[in-house]
Amino acid sequence: MLGLGVMILSVAVVKGFKQEIKEKARGFDGDMKVVKYDSNNSYEMSSFQVDSAFEKKANNNPLITAVMPYATKPGIIKVNNEIEGVVLKGVDKSYNWQFLKKNMIAGNVLDFSDTTRSKTQLMISDVTAGRLKLKVGDKIVMYFVQQPLRKRPFKITGIYNSGIEDIDKTYVIGDIDLIRKLNDWNKTEIGGYELRIADFEQMPAAATFIDNILPQRLKEYTVMESYPSLFEWLNLLDVNTQVMLALMVIVAVINMISALLIMILERTSMIGILKAMGAGNWSIQKIFLYNAGYIIGIGLFLGNVFGIGLSYIQLKTHFFTLDPASYYMNFIPIKLNAWDVVLLNAGTMAICLLVLILPSMLVSRILPVKAIRFK
Repeated sequence: MLGLGVMILSVAVVKGFKQEIKEKARGFDGDMKVVKYDSNNSYEMSSFQVDSAFEKKANNNPLITAVMPYATKPGIIKVNNEIEGVVLKGVDKSYNWQFLKKNMIAGNVLDFSDTTRSKTQLMISDVTAGRLKLKVGDKIVMYFVQQPLRKRPFKITGIYNSGIEDIDKTYVIGDIDLIRKLNDWNKTEIGGYELRIADFEQMPAAATFIDNILPQRLKEYTVMESYPSLFEWLNLLDVNTQVMLALMVIVAVINMISALLIMILERTSMIGILKAMGAGNWSIQKIFLYNAGYIIGIGLFLGNVFGIGLSYIQLKTHFFTLDPASYYMNFIPIKLNAWDVVLLNAGTMAICLLVLILPSMLVSRILPVKAIRFK
């Protein structure tokens, strides 16, 4: 019961954790980015002209759900006797706000209904807000280091929490037209495209498609390439899960072997009588294996109640919490899949019964005369 329950919880927690982290990373940064093909790796992006042909081909592919222009530019916020270096991420009205709306702490997203006012609006993370002692409605000045030095006033319209510290410490969000004006770009110049795909598991196919339709002057890279250490860490969780499952199966097998041996020793006289009456070794072994299967079945049922029940409670209540600074979220996430539960049950039952065949062979070593005398 405990073995299966822990296995169900382990798989549900790891899958839930991986899904939440992936959704946070791709929610803010998109699944893929398309930028100019050069050696520039700084936040001061190189510009290129909007490519309508590329946008049309990408939008016509069912794998791609959004193609959004963006640009970034580093700046310095000076307010309340504090200084903070940030990167302004400029977006336009086509930007998908679903993720940020879900993770808003206060205020609202940018309002592009007034193009003049949108250039003065700014969204910041709760990390930046905490460091600079800012709240929604506060006015700030951001300095952009260039020749000549430029500064722009902003009003805080929203405070968000993406859940990933590297993002929250780095980015603020504003209007891409402001970056165009600061960099002396025209209206058709952008820093890059942010792409989102329908199914994260189809990333390789989507990346191949984008590579094939990209002009030679552009290149693409995925969110895994943007945050390599984060996704390597997520891959290590799979190893931890495999080790946990192996340990739980070993514990369950050892317990069942012990139980079977005890049953055989307690029924030594019965085995002797059955043999004296002409029963074969295998027919007697099957009696004990059927009984062991019955016990395993009860354990699996109770394990499912324990594992699925606790997973469901956590899914609905978020009762068990985490430190967001260390785990990127404030609760233990759960992703329960019916196939995972079925495979864990079937695998546990099959492995236990197969392993129990060996100790059940102890029956063949029991002699009828000695067994009956043993009674």
